[in-house]
Amino acid sequence: MDIGGRAGWAVVAVALAAVMGVTACRPMSTGAHQPRHTKARKAQSTTASATASTAVLAGRGQPAGPGGACVFVKPDGAQKFGHVGWGFRITGTNTWEYGGVENPTNRLYTPPGGDIGAWHARGSYDRMLGDMSRDALPQALGSARAGGTSIPGKSTHPYSRYRCTSSSTSDVRAARKMIRTVESRGFLVGVDPRTGELTSRDCLDATYDVLKAYRTEDLTPAPRLYIPNVWVETLITWSDARLTPR
Repeated sequence: MDIGGRAGWAVVAVALAAVMGVTACRPMSTGAHQPRHTKARKAQSTTASATASTAVLAGRGQPAGPGGACVFVKPDGAQKFGHVGWGFRITGTNTWEYGGVENPTNRLYTPPGGDIGAWHARGSYDRMLGDMSRDALPQALGSARAGGTSIPGKSTHPYSRYRCTSSSTSDVRAARKMIRTVESRGFLVGVDPRTGELTSRDCLDATYDVLKAYRTEDLTPAPRLYIPNVWVETLITWSDARLTPR
């Protein structure tokens, strides 16, 4: 997801410089906003969880079931602060659902119902990696696979990295409900014109909210106004691999 050119960032910098530094898909909180989670991510506590994570790290293939999740990364997106998308396994199957919020207008604020480049699709693990690696989300998916949502055009910065994990817990119904929520709630980086709150509703928020609703294990909290490239590095038990066009 892009948040606009240098002019857009300049506006945010002027408005927020007194209380924060400019960051990724959005500016990073410096304490003015209360994160949705205040406790640090719990360390792995079971041998089974550690074994599953090790298997994913070693194999770099489709995570062992019954559930699983992936985060796709455009490290050079959003002024090089990063952009992320998501994927999750339909429990007990080899089918995945995946998508993202691309913000093709590059605006810092788009009201609910506006075009935020939200999309989602469904397919095999390999199909998911192929679609994301080519940024082929555009014309190739078609309205049926994309669920009838808006599909963004080709991005200047393609998804080039992905991190995945197994998950013994999953809730596909809740994740799908959250997809509908993030696709309709608009886009924001900065001050919400309706509430005056300094917050965000961007690519990282969409990715985190969907995977949290899915009940993904070992999912690190993502406070509002946080840097995607920084957050991705906190997923220490997840696999980590390059994503090349396939």
